[in-house]
Amino acid sequence: MIENSLLIGITFAVYLLLMLGIGVLAYKRTSDLSDYILGGRSLGPWTSAISAGASDMSGWLLLGLPGAAYMSGLSAAWIGFGLLAGTWLNWLLVARRLRIYSFVASDSLTLPEYFERRFRDNSHAIRVISAIFILVFFLFYTSSGLVAGGKLFNTVFGIDYFWAVTFGTIAIISYTFFGGFLAVSWTDLIQGLMMAAALVVVPIVAVFDMGGISNSIARINAENPLLLEWFRDAATGDNLTWIAIVSSLAWGLGYFGQPHILARFSAIRSPDDVPTARRIAVIWSMLGLVAAVCIGLLGLVYVPRDLADGEKIFMIMVNFIFHPAVAGILLAAILAAVMSTADSQLLVSSSALADDFYKALFRKDASQKELMWVGRISVLGIALLAYLLALNPDASVLTLVSYAWAGFGAAFGPSLILSLYWKRMNRWGALAGILVGGITVLVWSELSGGIFDLYEIVPGVIFSYIAIIVVSLMTKEPDEAIRKEFDSVVNQR
Repeated sequence: MIENSLLIGITFAVYLLLMLGIGVLAYKRTSDLSDYILGGRSLGPWTSAISAGASDMSGWLLLGLPGAAYMSGLSAAWIGFGLLAGTWLNWLLVARRLRIYSFVASDSLTLPEYFERRFRDNSHAIRVISAIFILVFFLFYTSSGLVAGGKLFNTVFGIDYFWAVTFGTIAIISYTFFGGFLAVSWTDLIQGLMMAAALVVVPIVAVFDMGGISNSIARINAENPLLLEWFRDAATGDNLTWIAIVSSLAWGLGYFGQPHILARFSAIRSPDDVPTARRIAVIWSMLGLVAAVCIGLLGLVYVPRDLADGEKIFMIMVNFIFHPAVAGILLAAILAAVMSTADSQLLVSSSALADDFYKALFRKDASQKELMWVGRISVLGIALLAYLLALNPDASVLTLVSYAWAGFGAAFGPSLILSLYWKRMNRWGALAGILVGGITVLVWSELSGGIFDLYEIVPGVIFSYIAIIVVSLMTKEPDEAIRKEFDSVVNQR
């Protein structure tokens, strides 16, 4: 545990007070549901790009990925290649069209609402089923962030895991409850910059401490030559199979269906800001992913391989390298990573309950103020369920994230892509794609051995695309109004 925890505690307290202050400021600028869910579509390119990245990468970038590299070596970096490609393609293929289409489709505020209005689904089936998948998978995703926060406070302060998770949950709820999307996006900008700075500083200082790049590589190689091999797992010594490589690269497929990332596309100030935001987002992601893998590899020089929990390697390296005052600032970046994702997930989940369940099914004439408070109360309820899941101290951040990531990617990714690019797609195809993708992930994840060791997002996405195309072609074509709306969006590009 880091010495002089009082200094670190003061650093954390100042950081949390700053985040709460931003929440109060955003509360004063939140007047209706559009402000609460999408910030009035007012995000600039820097805020939207860094906010999307911070809400995407979360605590797993500072815990899960370094831990995987610490155990498996460079072979863990295949995940990074998939994620970087996914980030670029998501901003290239989805961001601009979704920003335009979500506004054209009656100013849709949530992903389920977009699907409903895009396909004129008056039965609300698409919207409700989409919201159900959002709530199910975000419980696991949000829980992963709370687990990361628990590990942080447990390692740094020696706090019992139960109280560590409890404290982190309360901190995240506070500013999300009051400020909504603006609070989440503004804090994500600060948190994303903190994450990038911490990730870059730690390996640079570690390399200088070991006498330069050549010496660092030599010492890693001396620890275990397999650590620097791309196609062998250093933990087991086994060659990577095609299933393992494809599974790692397939993480990139998940981007097209993540509601908390897609919300940043809808909220960007103008479609013309997308190219600038794309460049910022890709550079930020590349720096973070490369640095995270380097931290895991360099950590082997500082920490013996028998570290019980590899996901704590970043925290322990900071302990070994830096003075407690500096360590407090760097470790606050982990708290930033946890908070930046968990707050976004809570907000999207509460939006699903307020807008896609409460308003769509029960109170169509609900006032904006009423819907805002339903959203805020939903934050409390969802956070409580995620908190109960996070109380297991043996939970793995990477495992929880991978499950939820696959669920969203398969359920929503194919439907979203084809809704933006294929005029012939109809509501029956969209419904089939969402159901088939989501259910495939739920079932596949329970199976193992042979082909079932393939990351569940791969069959989920494939089967979802097939379902959308087959069902759309077998059923009635979209009516003329839907086709004209599609053409108007395409022409705005």
